[in-house]
Amino acid sequence: MNITIQRADLARTLAAVCKVTESKNTIPILANVLLQASDDRLTVIGTDLDIQYTAMVACEGELSTTVDAKRLSDIARRLSGDTVSLALDGDKLTVKSGRSRFTLPTLPVEDFPRLDSGVFDVEFKADLAALFAPVAFAISTEETRYYLNGIYLHNPGSGLRAVATDGHKLSYSNAETVGNLPGVIVPRKTVGLIPKGEIDVSISKNKIRFATADTVIVSKLIDGSFPDYTRVIPKNNDKIMQADRTALSKAVERVSTINSDRGRAVKLTLAPGSLTLSVSNPESGSATEELEVDYEGEPWEIGFNSQYLVEVLGVLAGETVTMKLSDPGSPTLFTGTADVVAVCMPMRV
Repeated sequence: MNITIQRADLARTLAAVCKVTESKNTIPILANVLLQASDDRLTVIGTDLDIQYTAMVACEGELSTTVDAKRLSDIARRLSGDTVSLALDGDKLTVKSGRSRFTLPTLPVEDFPRLDSGVFDVEFKADLAALFAPVAFAISTEETRYYLNGIYLHNPGSGLRAVATDGHKLSYSNAETVGNLPGVIVPRKTVGLIPKGEIDVSISKNKIRFATADTVIVSKLIDGSFPDYTRVIPKNNDKIMQADRTALSKAVERVSTINSDRGRAVKLTLAPGSLTLSVSNPESGSATEELEVDYEGEPWEIGFNSQYLVEVLGVLAGETVTMKLSDPGSPTLFTGTADVVAVCMPMRV
């Protein structure tokens, strides 16, 4: 059993699949990729038991084996020849290209675990990468609240919506209606693997599948209940400020250079027509910057974590950001020109 394949195609495919495989684990075969070639196509599969990544690429010949993913990927990336031949002899895989030759151990194909079985009840097409992009920054990394370690994908009645929150910041984005969709939580690692553009999406009770012409990703869903995020979205914030989104973000970044790792607060002082950003640090000094804004309310102050503020401003679209505020202790609503809404909790300064 042997195949011939373009080196660049093999290297690219293995690099993609290796995003899932784990070289350090207690189950040796999880460090391997499954290679199956027939009908002029090589299928490469990797898994960590939570996600299965399948990629297809053109080749010549037939092959069926498993081999160390990272080692084969490193070899393919460093080879100098244009083509690579993979030949299986017993339990050894020989890799040849130009004057280079490698022999790698293999493990039985029958031992390789698969996640792609089962029935997927809901199917639709969507650009999930675009839907998730302005939301992913708000995914929690706190493992104790595991149900926040992903993006909540659901249909609130008016279309497809993706939501993420870590308790300090929240963001959601909307897309067109796709029909009846059960609410599911897509894990953080899976979110980073979703192909760009419109893809086929399938959902079952405990798994989600993303498919393109040459890639299929199957992932387990987070088994938990996402909290009622609508309760923290302010609805009656009556203090409204509009500003140049990029100018505000850059100003926050500049004044926050004074901040230390322990303190990241930035104070926003609002007055009619102006916004003053200020940071004061007993150890490293102070900084202020003033911006022209559209605001006509009473003068007042509010503080934010500067990193959170920059992240929120970064995911909004358009030249102008609208901030709807209530009081220094209540969440602030941020919107741009696209169908993306973000909420950020203030902090004492």
